[in-house]
Amino acid sequence: MNAPLLQRLLAPRTLALIGGAWADAAHAASRVIGYTGEVWRIHPSRPSCAAQRYFRSVDELPAAPDAAFIAAPNRQVPEIAAALARRGAGGFVCFAAGFSETATAEGVRLTAELLESAAELPFFGPNCYGFVNFFDGVALWPDQVVGRRRERGVALICQSGTLALNLLYNDRSLPIGCVLTVGNQTRLAAEDLLELLCADERVTAFGLYLEGIKDAARFAHAAARARTAGKPIALVKAGRTEAASRTVRTHTGALAGTDAAFDAFCAQAGIARCESLATLCETLKVFHAGGPLPGRRVLAMGASGGDMAMTADAARHLGLDFAPIPAAAAASLGEILSERVHVSNPFDFHTHVWFDYPRQRAMFSVALRAGFDAVAFLLDCPPENLADDSAYVRAIEEFAAALPGAASRAVLLSSLPESMSAATRELCLAAGIVPLQGQREGLEALDLAAAVGEAWKRGSSVELRRPQAAQAAARALGEHEAKQALAAFGVPVPRSQLVPAREAASAAAALGFPVVIKAADAALEHKSDRGGVVLNVRSTADAAAAAQRLSALSATLLVEEMVTDGIAEILVGVTTDPQFGQLLVLGAGGVLTELLRDSVTLLPPFTAGSIASALGKLRVARLLRGYRGRAPADIAALTQAALACTRYAAANVERLAELDLNPVIVRPAGLGAVAVDALIRLV
Repeated sequence: MNAPLLQRLLAPRTLALIGGAWADAAHAASRVIGYTGEVWRIHPSRPSCAAQRYFRSVDELPAAPDAAFIAAPNRQVPEIAAALARRGAGGFVCFAAGFSETATAEGVRLTAELLESAAELPFFGPNCYGFVNFFDGVALWPDQVVGRRRERGVALICQSGTLALNLLYNDRSLPIGCVLTVGNQTRLAAEDLLELLCADERVTAFGLYLEGIKDAARFAHAAARARTAGKPIALVKAGRTEAASRTVRTHTGALAGTDAAFDAFCAQAGIARCESLATLCETLKVFHAGGPLPGRRVLAMGASGGDMAMTADAARHLGLDFAPIPAAAAASLGEILSERVHVSNPFDFHTHVWFDYPRQRAMFSVALRAGFDAVAFLLDCPPENLADDSAYVRAIEEFAAALPGAASRAVLLSSLPESMSAATRELCLAAGIVPLQGQREGLEALDLAAAVGEAWKRGSSVELRRPQAAQAAARALGEHEAKQALAAFGVPVPRSQLVPAREAASAAAALGFPVVIKAADAALEHKSDRGGVVLNVRSTADAAAAAQRLSALSATLLVEEMVTDGIAEILVGVTTDPQFGQLLVLGAGGVLTELLRDSVTLLPPFTAGSIASALGKLRVARLLRGYRGRAPADIAALTQAALACTRYAAANVERLAELDLNPVIVRPAGLGAVAVDALIRLV
């Protein structure tokens, strides 16, 4: 992307507003924000007057505009774009809709024509609202402008104009530096704006609403650049459900992609994926006020046992660590508050010091220096215009006075979003305290900020391992062939023989009982569902009977030694996402795969550490560690088996459509892990 042109577009000295009512709205927005440059209006028939001159076309303008806003019928847009390119404009916003998002031949044709006509000009849209730049005082925006000029703030990049408006309307004191909407992302996509704004020292963090990723590789690169620049990213991405995916496709024509793949990408790239706009706002406030949290150790404190109990409950599904207060700090707090207060975390300090401001400040000072990553003071204030909030404000001031020199991040957290006034929020921000509104979204914000901090500290990275060409229809290998291919890369498989049905009994005797006998027809991808697997065959006679029955399904049978000392059954698989490429999937295996839906997804690079960490996140991890007196499983061997699986996948990136080891039976520690079933589909 042409950076100088994009800079002209985002901070223009001259504007051309093209169209009628919607261009009028954009003109009003430029006045609200205090735009001081020249504004030229273009309309094919409106008469000029003393207050406003109208040009009939781009060619009539006195000079090339730095930026233009096009609110004309979609069929006229390519011609207007061509005129702007001829004049040497900086770029434009295409407010008009009816392009690729319609998924029609006409929409696709208009999009191609627009791209060709615009030449190298950067442009937002089509089908987008434009942008508001509070840093430079510019609004190419056909709606309300709510906010004020900023010297520092977060950059919001949205694929929805309405959601961008929703964020502008927030009553949470989120310092917004700019809002940019990308619509169909036909020319300018989120990754272009991330790359450009990474270098802007005024931008403290990025907040995104996405419906689809245009170029996953470039997005990953832009996210890495933002991380290097110390600018964390929080985002909401639609498409977690099929209903949402359908809506996305009809809204912007975006492909939502595999949600598990995007989750894995965010986790590894150190991006906070939020579930709601409220959590997005709160997370961005944490980022703006000091970046990600260094860890998950949080001290929650307040003058109410109810608040503390609700905090513990609200955080039960999060990864926050309400660790005990260290002994020295606990002793100091006990001295300040007396034996009437039980020192714990969450910490109910009662109301004994509510009006004793020196002791209050001393208490906060100890808490903020007790070694926690964040200290959250829970307090809901009465409405400032309806009640006396002075005692509440004074408590916040004492919290702020105790902060200088403390290593912990300070947070003011209200249970209800509306229980923290704008004046209180601004007081907090000025003092370096993060004002978080709403208990659930505030705790989620702390959890997400800590996850990003941990990812940054680990230095975890993302590699996209994608086939160069589109994959065609795939065929399945036979199980024996699949296992032999995997074994060559180090995947442990059972000793086996592939034999005609009449030789199965002798093959079983040669391997040693007990054995498993399976129908070996490659077309039987789910043999168990078809009765194609006989387990625990313990004699030659049983083997002969099993072979007789299975011969109705397949003339060839696979006879394998049976693993009898398994601790857990684990799924190890590799799939290829159309955007993010190869993914490693680990989960509960065997009959539990569909029942528990307990899985975790990883992107390359795959390491023993990342795989072991992922296994620890599974619900079945308790089985692996030794559950209720059972022996612990050989997690190291399982990890190595998964790594071997990824080596095969990497060597076959152009051909592999799917790889499924289900299950890998994990034996007791020191005895290994064995892939007892394997499915490979190649193109």
